[in-house]
Amino acid sequence: MSLYLKVHENKEGRVIAVCDGDLIGKVLTDGNAHMDLDRYRGFYVGKEVEDGEVKKELTTFSSINMVGKHAVGIALEMGLANKQDVMYIKNIPYIQIYKI
Repeated sequence: MSLYLKVHENKEGRVIAVCDGDLIGKVLTDGNAHMDLDRYRGFYVGKEVEDGEVKKELTTFSSINMVGKHAVGIALEMGLANKQDVMYIKNIPYIQIYKI
């Protein structure tokens, strides 16, 4: 399964955005929750990567935004989050992680 990764760097730090490739271009709505992966595709689509590159980038971050079973699974596998930290829209998992 393809993954897209984009690193946003500024003076405050590094924001890592990762999304399952098959979700790009979709709009997810569930009650009051809304995630527009079409309009905001530019936030996630930097380059198509393998798991290893995602794991490498996740070693240094200020915040992480991940969408999709594959992407979120990597964060869980690395111990960056627990299953109870995962949120869902239309059964699609997503997670936000912040270093404070």
